[in-house]
Amino acid sequence: MRFSLIFLLFLSFYFNLSAQTLKGKVYDTKTVVKDMKVINKTQNILTITNNDGDFSIQAKVNDTIIFQSIFYHPLEVVLKQSHFDDVTIFEVDEIISELNEVKITNEKKNKFDSISYYATIKTEQKHLSKKPLVKSGDNLMPTLDLKQLYKGISKLLRKRKNENIENKIPLDYQELESFFATDDFFNKELLTLDLKIPENNINLFIDYCAKKGVRKELLKDKNKMQLLEELVVHSQLFLILLEEYGEEATVKD
Repeated sequence: MRFSLIFLLFLSFYFNLSAQTLKGKVYDTKTVVKDMKVINKTQNILTITNNDGDFSIQAKVNDTIIFQSIFYHPLEVVLKQSHFDDVTIFEVDEIISELNEVKITNEKKNKFDSISYYATIKTEQKHLSKKPLVKSGDNLMPTLDLKQLYKGISKLLRKRKNENIENKIPLDYQELESFFATDDFFNKELLTLDLKIPENNINLFIDYCAKKGVRKELLKDKNKMQLLEELVVHSQLFLILLEEYGEEATVKD
């Protein structure tokens, strides 16, 4: 009996010595990979890479580590002692494929608004035409007023720059909630049926997306496929956090 107890204590001591922390960084061919699942298959432990592609996870030699994401081919690695000597770089291969066609039925919203575009162009032309860009020189030949032309171009460039800055601003909770409540495609059915968000956690998921910094420019019709991609990624991570840690963990930034 005493020998068995000593043997069990020895095994426990040996196991604690062999357990280590694997520190790594995940890249694809272009940049770091954030929000990728890192799973210790041997010990059934899960973590996720941060915005810099970094992660740490409990492991030991001969454990199998799996890297998973819907946009990358899965990578499976059997750990050696060299993996624990320093921060280990892991490279994953991106899945290059087209998404299935998504039909957005609200044709009125997607239709190019030629009237508004024409009105905008006319307004800009009106501002430019307050002072003539072309005037007569001493020899009665038309000459270009470069100073006035420069002012007009600079004004247009500043306007475009301000619009771009505004579009980069992340949406807050109220804006996202209003968008999901009014859009014909990005609605409650998409969240619950396609993204598998539990109905009682929809508001929590919207708050999670706001904290992840969903940009205002993605609400434009031309960017809605990109918006759908981001929502797919956010929904998978949200469900993982919800299952592993409960509602409190999902609202942390």
